[in-house]
Amino acid sequence: MRRLAVFLCSIALVLMSSTTYSSAAPPDVSYYSLRVPTGTTVKDLIRDGYDIEHPNGDTATVVATPTDVRRLRARGVVLEKTGDVYQPVPRTEPGEATYYGGYHTTTGHEEHNAAVAAAHPELVKLYDIGDSWMKTQGQGGHDIQALCITKLATGDCALNSTGKKPKFVLHTQIHAREIATGEIAYKWIDLLVSSYGVDPEITALLDTRELWVVPIANPDGVDMVASNPTRPVLQRKNVDDSAGGCPASEAGVDLNRNSSFQWDVDQGGPCDETYPGPKALSEPETEAIQGLLDTVFPDTKGDVDDPAAATTTGVFLTLHSFGNDILAPWGYTNTDAPNKAALVALGQKMGAFTGYPVTTGDGGVGYFAPGATDDWLYGTRGVPSYTFEIGPDSGTCAGFLPAYSCISSTFWPLLKPALVYAAQAAATPYGQLP
Repeated sequence: MRRLAVFLCSIALVLMSSTTYSSAAPPDVSYYSLRVPTGTTVKDLIRDGYDIEHPNGDTATVVATPTDVRRLRARGVVLEKTGDVYQPVPRTEPGEATYYGGYHTTTGHEEHNAAVAAAHPELVKLYDIGDSWMKTQGQGGHDIQALCITKLATGDCALNSTGKKPKFVLHTQIHAREIATGEIAYKWIDLLVSSYGVDPEITALLDTRELWVVPIANPDGVDMVASNPTRPVLQRKNVDDSAGGCPASEAGVDLNRNSSFQWDVDQGGPCDETYPGPKALSEPETEAIQGLLDTVFPDTKGDVDDPAAATTTGVFLTLHSFGNDILAPWGYTNTDAPNKAALVALGQKMGAFTGYPVTTGDGGVGYFAPGATDDWLYGTRGVPSYTFEIGPDSGTCAGFLPAYSCISSTFWPLLKPALVYAAQAAATPYGQLP
């Protein structure tokens, strides 16, 4: 297992290394609803490399260039434009560690993490849990960072599963282009450290829980996204180009298909958006996340078909975009998870704050996701694990690149109480909760 080294957080801020990518203008792209003709399936379009979201029978959403639109219509696909990928944004001055109107770059997140840890040593530990792919190649890159936030006492936030406080983990931006997710982590961190001793509810959380946050699970990918500040690159995967044969815009491994649980070689080839990698756990980013979660959560589950113990503690949320859904295990099959009733019940209680419905299998996003992080953690440790797909299908706050103003105006008011509730539920996630 990769050695997990704690930062010395009492020192001054450290600027982490970053990687420079070409900032050439991305192609003109828009969202379209589509309907395939008889004799063609949505899976055919996915296999042919189109960027498909939310398939449902013979319909789906596609992220398409004008060339894509012409080619699809030539195949008899009916298309209707539903929105623009890029939103008007205010100018972002160089050096602000932000892009696209206020979104934080990887370096911006790293500076924030270091500042929070230095300012609140009684509440925060900052860990380096592994390296990004670029860093393993000696080409810049980043450390994968995790924060543990609690009112620190002896034994708290240690890298082991014997701590007394139940753990809640928030994991964001594993898909780099889903940029709103990292900002939610940023605001969650600020809420926790600024509210201790001020807000009784947050104070009680930090007194009784370990609140772990991985704000940027795919830092190299985020560097590529942010390389064009006004028209971010739609990079989903990491930037591992070792398979060869793909243009830079299509290279990489889908880190949410790369776990060591139900990994599926048939998810796509090296140039596809859902390429799972040459083997399970092939990517250093996946190894870092699994290494952390494997270390801090005890194993309360037997075989894949066995339910987790009723005494299991902990909750894990991974944020994605988009669709306004909560996805509970399993994500790789429509077979019911052993704890399905309890998983759905907890999901519905979180969904009461966001208005998101809870689904399993392919019921929410319209496809299976073998090798996903949340299935891996539930399947191997028994921890209730969920994917939140944040953002609507249309409008200014829709899609992968919502206007930055949507973070505070739309997403945070819904997600803040859901995150607080999830953290509270970590003590008895399979029990009856108020």
